[in-house]
Amino acid sequence: MAKIVALDVGAKRTGVAESDPMHMMAFPLETVETELVLNFLQRRQDVEAIEELVVGAPVRWDGTPSEVALFIDGLCQKIGEKWPEIRIIRVDERFTSSLAADALVKGGMKKSKRREKGAVDKVAAALILENYLAQR
Repeated sequence: MAKIVALDVGAKRTGVAESDPMHMMAFPLETVETELVLNFLQRRQDVEAIEELVVGAPVRWDGTPSEVALFIDGLCQKIGEKWPEIRIIRVDERFTSSLAADALVKGGMKKSKRREKGAVDKVAAALILENYLAQR
């Protein structure tokens, strides 16, 4: 069974998470440079098919799209054109980065490790995926 992959897209980095084969749990996978997301997805597709791609939709407090939302819309369009068989689902990602940072603190990760590029991004992607899986 193909897995579900989630992206927490940022201007510089994108956190990636994936489900287990039964679509029950979400696991942080890695962080990739945002400009290399299409290359990452191609390599991922070569190894194992992606059934669904859950992409965080950045929304402000008032419900309006954030500055990066248009960029993410364009990225989703490119992904959809390249892989029309992948279902792309956009989900509200409000607070996932702060929740991810809190989870890392509560998990005992030292401050120096939390500052490493991507530590929060891939956990935020896992939270986005976890929320999506719970709502299915």
